[in-house]
Amino acid sequence: MELTHIDEKGHVRMVDVGEKAISAREAKAQAIVKMNPETLTLICEGKMPKGDVFSCARIAGIMASKKTHELIPMCHNLPIDSVELDIKPMGNDRVYITAVARCHYKTGIEMEALTAATVAALTIYDMCKAVDKKMEISEIFLLEKTGGKSGHFLRNND
Repeated sequence: MELTHIDEKGHVRMVDVGEKAISAREAKAQAIVKMNPETLTLICEGKMPKGDVFSCARIAGIMASKKTHELIPMCHNLPIDSVELDIKPMGNDRVYITAVARCHYKTGIEMEALTAATVAALTIYDMCKAVDKKMEISEIFLLEKTGGKSGHFLRNND
């Protein structure tokens, strides 16, 4: 398999997507934040001292997705069409985050979806750390992607 980010001299490079066709692309990623049940209760009841945790995390995820190319060296700056975050309680001690990013471009949008989910999780941690320092962020991965040369990917959790 050819390494796309390494040139013939072994130097790191950004992949040239100039000749690739524009296509509709979508990626869905997830993250989970585990916390004390009391922390989740405070979030759901709107009693967290720093404010509305889920709204702030949603905004942070969207903002972060637009900065992905500034955070990850070989990412292209994509014309993002939309980013949607779904943040909801899962059981009594977890928050489940999904991020869906869409664009029409020459390269994939997986990193933007992953960045959105990750930064939303980090924002939840930041807003709740005063009451729960043992929170854990885990299970960050791509769930699905469509578009482009490699086509459709759907994570199989078998």
